[in-house]
This record gives sequence, structure tokens and C-alpha cells, in this order.
Amino acid sequence: MGRDVVRRGDCFFLVLMVSMILTIVAALIFLVSSRSFARDNGQFGDSSPERREWFKSLHSGMGPCCSDADGNTLTDNDWKVEKGHYVVRIGGDWIDVPDVALIKEPNKYGRTIVWPFYKDGHLIIRCFIPGTMG
Repeated sequence: MGRDVVRRGDCFFLVLMVSMILTIVAALIFLVSSRSFARDNGQFGDSSPERREWFKSLHSGMGPCCSDADGNTLTDNDWKVEKGHYVVRIGGDWIDVPDVALIKEPNKYGRTIVWPFYKDGHLIIRCFIPGTMG
């Protein structure tokens, strides 16, 4: 009977140690992953505070655009107006920009930017701001 108590104690100690290790591993994974989702990755290093605030303030009818880090700068060959609507080329495919995604304020950056994201496996344009062609 004394041996059973010792074995149970050993088992309890082993379960406790495994639980502690798993908790530490989970905490480390959380810390590493939360750092990777941080918004300021130095993308504004050469930008003025005014430009940073302008990027952070951008929004369309689909919500906030977040920052230039979330957007993609397009060349003049990767966007156009077709049948009265903007169209952008992403990954070789031409995607219609919904009117609600259009940012209606002046582009203080000058370059064309699109903020795409995927929802249920479909590419959706969250925000779009045209630049100056040419």
C-alpha cells in the first residue's frame, strides 16, 4: 500500500511538471506571436509624424485601412479605371475595387495604395487610394 502512494505521488509530480512545461511553452508562443502582429514594424522610419498620423487615420466605407504596412503600393501598370470603376492587379489577377473601399480624401502620399485581405478564401479590397498616374 505504501508503494501505491509513492507511485501516485510520482505520477502527480510528473503531471505537474508536464503541465508547467506546457504552460511555459504556451506563454512563449503567445508572446512571440503577439509581437509578430504588432503594427509598427519600422515602416514609418523615414516618415514625418504628420504622414504617420495620416496613414493611421485612413478609412473607407469598409472600416479603417490600418497603416501603409497593411497596404500594397501599386505601380501605374497595376491599376486602372474600367467602366467607371477602379480595378487593381494583385497576384496577376485584376480585381474590381468596390466603391465603398475608395478613400475619398486627397492622397498625401502620392502613390497608389491598395489594402487587400482574404475572407473565406476570397480576396477583398478593404481600402484603395489612387495616386497620380504618370
